[in-house]
Amino acid sequence: MRQSLPANRATVILVHGLWTPPLVLVPHDRWLRHRGYPTLRFGYPSVRASLSQNAQALARFVAGTEATDIHLVGHSLGGLVILDMLRQGADARLRRVVLLGTPCLDSHCARRLARVAGMPALLGRSIGEWMARGPGATAAPHGTVEVGVLAGTRSVGLGRVVPGLPRPNDGVVTVAETRLPGAADHIVLPVAHSEMLASPRCAAQIGAFLASGRFLHGEHA
Repeated sequence: MRQSLPANRATVILVHGLWTPPLVLVPHDRWLRHRGYPTLRFGYPSVRASLSQNAQALARFVAGTEATDIHLVGHSLGGLVILDMLRQGADARLRRVVLLGTPCLDSHCARRLARVAGMPALLGRSIGEWMARGPGATAAPHGTVEVGVLAGTRSVGLGRVVPGLPRPNDGVVTVAETRLPGAADHIVLPVAHSEMLASPRCAAQIGAFLASGRFLHGEHA
């Protein structure tokens, strides 16, 4: 079934991260709608399905969306799902992508946790497939899709119990891990990993990038 939405502005598809439902994206859904963007939330089995399977499901969701132009916003693992979908082939209507706290290059937390008995199953098949590809296997897509990456420096979260997490980090993902080769822009904010889901400052930066292909830096932030 195709998702029918107004075509006067680009539709934004929001993609959640690991262990969370689409419901966590309600704040950004509301903020984007307030800015005039039609929105959809994509849900997927972040633990049970592989990264490739979730990327294919997202591609089908995008294909079923009735819109002239489409933007994507992904939090954490959701960003990896988006990037994997783009690696497999991008819908011609895709314009801009914002990644929030996505470990584009690697994940110290995931690799340390994967060594703990029982944790690989909890981390799930998507994270397992991504880690198996090795550090640095992810890059921004070639072509017309612009990718902006937002990283955080408020070290509050799971990473506090994971030994040796390099700083600066958002409590789960380090700033260095978010630096996607080929990205159109990158910005660092004083927010924690989960805080990105409900931060007005993040919302403003998402809106700026979707509108212009650049974040608000310096005195404009």
